[in-house]
Amino acid sequence: MTIHFYIRFYTRPGESLSVTGNTDELGNYNIDRAVPLTWHSNDLWMGTVIIHNPQTDTIQYSYIYKGIDGQLTQEWNDNKSIDITKNPMQEIRVLDTWSNPAEFENVFYTDPFQEILLKEQETRTKAKAVKHATHYIKVKAPLLKKNEVICALGSTKALADWDETAPVLLNREANWWTVKLQIPKESFPIQYKYGIYNTKNKTFVRFEEGPNRWLHGDALVNTLTILHDGFVHLPNTTWKGAGVVLPVFSLRSKNSFGTGEFTDLKLLVDWAVKTGMKMIQILPVNDTTATHTWLDSYPYSAISAFALHPLYLNISKVAGKEFADLIKPLKKKQAQLNELPDLDYEAVMHVKLAAIKELYMVQKEEWAKDADYQDFYEKNKHWLVPYAVFCSLRDRYGTADFNQWKSNSIYDQEAIQKLASPKSKQYDQVAIHYFTQYHLHLQLRDAADYAHKNGVILKGDIAIGVYRYGSDAWVEPELYHMEMQAGAPPDDFAVRGQNWGFPTYNWDRMAADGYEWWHQRFIQMSNYFDAFRIDHILGFFRIWSIPMHAVEGIMGRFVHALPVHVTEFEQRGIWFNPVRYCQPFINDGVLWDLFGPNKEKFKPYLDAFGNQYTLKPEFATQRQVEAHFDALEHSEENQHLRQGLYDLISNVILFEQPGSQGSEFHFRIGIESTTSFRHLEGYLQEKLKDLYINYFYQRQEHFWMQEGLRKLPALKRSTNMLICGEDLGMVPHCVPVVMKQLGIVSLEIQRMPKDIHYEFFHPAQAPYLSVVTPSTHDMSTIRGWWEEDRAKTQRFYNNILGQWGEAPPTCEAWINKAIVIQHLQSPAMWATFQLQDLLGMDEPLRRANPQEERINVPAIPKHYWRYRMHLTLEQLLKEKEFNSELEEYIRDAGR
Repeated sequence: MTIHFYIRFYTRPGESLSVTGNTDELGNYNIDRAVPLTWHSNDLWMGTVIIHNPQTDTIQYSYIYKGIDGQLTQEWNDNKSIDITKNPMQEIRVLDTWSNPAEFENVFYTDPFQEILLKEQETRTKAKAVKHATHYIKVKAPLLKKNEVICALGSTKALADWDETAPVLLNREANWWTVKLQIPKESFPIQYKYGIYNTKNKTFVRFEEGPNRWLHGDALVNTLTILHDGFVHLPNTTWKGAGVVLPVFSLRSKNSFGTGEFTDLKLLVDWAVKTGMKMIQILPVNDTTATHTWLDSYPYSAISAFALHPLYLNISKVAGKEFADLIKPLKKKQAQLNELPDLDYEAVMHVKLAAIKELYMVQKEEWAKDADYQDFYEKNKHWLVPYAVFCSLRDRYGTADFNQWKSNSIYDQEAIQKLASPKSKQYDQVAIHYFTQYHLHLQLRDAADYAHKNGVILKGDIAIGVYRYGSDAWVEPELYHMEMQAGAPPDDFAVRGQNWGFPTYNWDRMAADGYEWWHQRFIQMSNYFDAFRIDHILGFFRIWSIPMHAVEGIMGRFVHALPVHVTEFEQRGIWFNPVRYCQPFINDGVLWDLFGPNKEKFKPYLDAFGNQYTLKPEFATQRQVEAHFDALEHSEENQHLRQGLYDLISNVILFEQPGSQGSEFHFRIGIESTTSFRHLEGYLQEKLKDLYINYFYQRQEHFWMQEGLRKLPALKRSTNMLICGEDLGMVPHCVPVVMKQLGIVSLEIQRMPKDIHYEFFHPAQAPYLSVVTPSTHDMSTIRGWWEEDRAKTQRFYNNILGQWGEAPPTCEAWINKAIVIQHLQSPAMWATFQLQDLLGMDEPLRRANPQEERINVPAIPKHYWRYRMHLTLEQLLKEKEFNSELEEYIRDAGR
């Protein structure tokens, strides 16, 4: 069989196309073995492949573009295929359209839309049998209404001679609308167009937009022409949805146990249906149990990227009727914990873990024989076994820091299998985690199924990092740079940056096996979620990397980044002294600038050299300072001294590139704010500032784009979930370009405009492929923000809300409502809201104190994540007036 490939694709000299697929002749999707195409004319590329002994009934293929710089871009996987079992032909010609990942219509072919959100609209027709088809036409149209199908009309009898009363109806096959036609050779060339036909009313609705399409060629004997015609030209920005955002632990119901549980999600689904919401978005739900203290409440510090958190397990459901008596004594404690305004993490975990242990002991014999459990175990043992053994060793040695364990500090698969053996003395300490994870899986899966049956999708959250002393780092430490800490540079919310403490990813090692760890992570996510938010997507371009000797994020730099070579200073006429620029600059003037009359309190920590000072060796790093003050009384003065020394240590201009032997350097961020910089002569400041701007805003752009294009396409191809990126912070220009190129949904926040020329972002300006929201879990709510900065609130009131006069001192319900409606009316695909921001529209219903509604404060490294709803979900469902009003706003906004 001979296949001729034709595709129209605009290229410039030096660029090229190739095709790959699922046969040996097409390279079996190995890009290095892809078949090169030849440029023909008028941007038409072509190539011929002879298939000798096909090992498959369907040949699948896709095209690859190679840029001048050698960068490879694979088209969106739109399932281009050739069925070679029916009416086999000697020759096949395929006339293709490049499927651009940047085409936002492709988002409608992700799982949440195909399986849930657009399912009700799907209408099918029966394909008419055509004995000797010469042409097989395929086209995509994702947003049709109920009873609507695609039809075709054209300038030949086979296409109804443009008769709108009897158009050719296409049939839905997977992503495509298809039809087989027998077209006589004398009919060519043909003009044609697609349209919409209503099968219920038997009426032609409309033609697609734009000029007529043309089909050239002829109908050769024993030759089938397959036409992949791209998208029907219809308005495809009409679909919009609304969603609610809330951590699971923040849910409150009559039956929960001091915290929200997976079973509570069903009630939230009921409320979403009642108000017209199509999405429920939650924070990460992975196990974070490292210290058995409230510090584990931080949901972005998972000890496993696969295991679910026992916090969310409904123990009553695990007990069932048979063992209900075992947990009856806990009812009083349950009531006490449920009455608390916030989550008491330690108390809840203490009770739940004890109950889980008791339930495991009485159920373990029968449970281990359960066929469903055994299936779960087989599918998940690649992560489940090491995770369970890790947890047992953590509890045996009293620490998650595997470096301190007396045995098994270095992961050894054979040794771990022995510990996990049913014959092992420690088997129950291991298997109890199988038991817990299985029941968590059942409960979250049940909640997801319930959501899907009600037309609601679940959106999860993938944290950018993993816990330094977790199961993932223990099992595969080579996947991480354990000598570094991930974080974020300073911003308005954390002026000294953020240090998350996670090791950074070793992307080169991850790429070696095709990012298999990420692929497995996405598979695990897809068991429960339809969409996910990539936390800090900027980390896939470059990560803020902080050395282990530092405490504050301000001591970090971007990795990877192109350094400044020492010769560049000389070329710009900058006097270069590595000690002056790379060491903390301290003199009496600096001490006065920073500490005023308290400067003498810091001199015991310094060594004097002439009129300057250096930090004593025992206080030379922030970690040394931290250890010193952790051992002292936690007084206000000691805290002041600690922070002052941190500030002295960070008072530098450059960081030397490790291993460069003094030849390469990176700028510390925010050098203008340092006293070290301010004590330089004016001309040096200007020259350094120019080089600083070049370093952060110019030289890295192409390099960072290459990094993003190296990782993100491979990760996106490994899942069909809807991907949304949290693209906030210090965003390089290349990030939105790459996200758009890959069809990744962006995040737009009103108080964090991406255009530095604007103080606020207006939801009406949002791109279609985006999520708009007034606040996130890292921010204050609308009401909380309103009271933070009176001058800023006033400008927002006048310029964004369009109100005259003085802004109210508090966010009155009508203001909150106006902001919510503003977001609902945005052209963005999704508008999402923290539940607190929705409740803020109703004066009697909302919480009295808005400060109690905040979930996280990024500036506090060890923040207690404990916010809970102040009313139960059952109560919320009964609020008919509020729910009806919200549903009306959502409906009127076309969501």
